[in-house]
Amino acid sequence: MAERIAFRGLTPSELAKKGMDEYMNMITSRERRSIKRNGLEYRRLIEKVNAHIASKSTKPIRTNIREAVIRPDWVGLKFEVHNGKEWKPVFITANMLNHRLGQYSHTTKRVIHSDPGIRATRGSKFLAMK
Repeated sequence: MAERIAFRGLTPSELAKKGMDEYMNMITSRERRSIKRNGLEYRRLIEKVNAHIASKSTKPIRTNIREAVIRPDWVGLKFEVHNGKEWKPVFITANMLNHRLGQYSHTTKRVIHSDPGIRATRGSKFLAMK
């Protein structure tokens, strides 16, 4: 059975038909407050996204604003979110609504340790040298 992608029972096309006012009533209070009290950087990001949509460009939108709440008009866009070192690509889907951009651009990598070197442990002191 195919997975039905929906946000609070509405498909992405139904969400696009509704306005931002109705979407604001559907999200949690923390995200609602973040969108209502948006700072200057967040407003600039929204303007940049609107200009990007109007120009119909396929280039990803670069941003440092990891705390930006994903809105329904961003579904289908490509972002590059800075994680402190590099730009991580993020493709926005309907499942990502009501989350933040930084949740999809991890700042830490998985630690993978290699084998211990020669004389790194007491037991390896008696091994033959390579």
